[in-house]
Amino acid sequence: MQRVDETPKFRATVEMEIQAKVDSNHPDGVVDTSGDRIYGVTLAQEERIQAREEELERISTQAAFGRQEGRAERTRAVVEQERRSQRPVKEVDPREELERAELGQINRQAQRLAEDVNGGYTRSVIANRIASRVLEGEAMFEAVTDTEEEMQHEAGTIVPIGRLESIRRGEVSVEGRVIELWEPSCTSMQQVGLLEDETGRTKFTIWAASRQTKAKEGELVRFRAAAKNWYNGRCSIALTRWSGIVFPERGQWWV
Repeated sequence: MQRVDETPKFRATVEMEIQAKVDSNHPDGVVDTSGDRIYGVTLAQEERIQAREEELERISTQAAFGRQEGRAERTRAVVEQERRSQRPVKEVDPREELERAELGQINRQAQRLAEDVNGGYTRSVIANRIASRVLEGEAMFEAVTDTEEEMQHEAGTIVPIGRLESIRRGEVSVEGRVIELWEPSCTSMQQVGLLEDETGRTKFTIWAASRQTKAKEGELVRFRAAAKNWYNGRCSIALTRWSGIVFPERGQWWV
């Protein structure tokens, strides 16, 4: 006897087929396949796929960044190790390479310059400069005179008034005694006078805008950062707001 398959078969009705076609063509049913859209998936499925891809990209970026951080850390460790292994180079004193007789002569000349050149240099610093020149091949006399010339032209050194014209700087510091004061020719001048030391004399002007303390005739003064000028073909100096006055006999600064 032939058995009959009694399993019911489900077939779509005409209405169901029509509805399926409508759903498949609806913009919310299937994701748009144009451009970068994924074919054959819904919008929700595509969002899940993109989220997963972004997560994988983030993990990959973190891994690469971690490798770079490790490389930078290793590089810093190597540099630090090399730095620790380097020993500081000891600076050689040129005086150590001179004969005893030469060194004694240099020390005597350095002491003389320290007393003659009012620039605040110690004997040791001056001797070091002279010794360096001697080691470079200069004769002792030339090394001493070149060092003295160098010191005279450096800022802050008290320049002899008789050498003002030869100083290459636009501002100088001098010390001398006020031997005469004149009546200023205009209100922009506070004081005009004559300053003298054992090497010469020069005219000085203190501008009113500088607001300096007035000097007196016969008083010892030290002018700091005075501007060089020329008066009747001769070098003169002027005190501006950037200059300063020291009164050694008063025992205090006036700026």
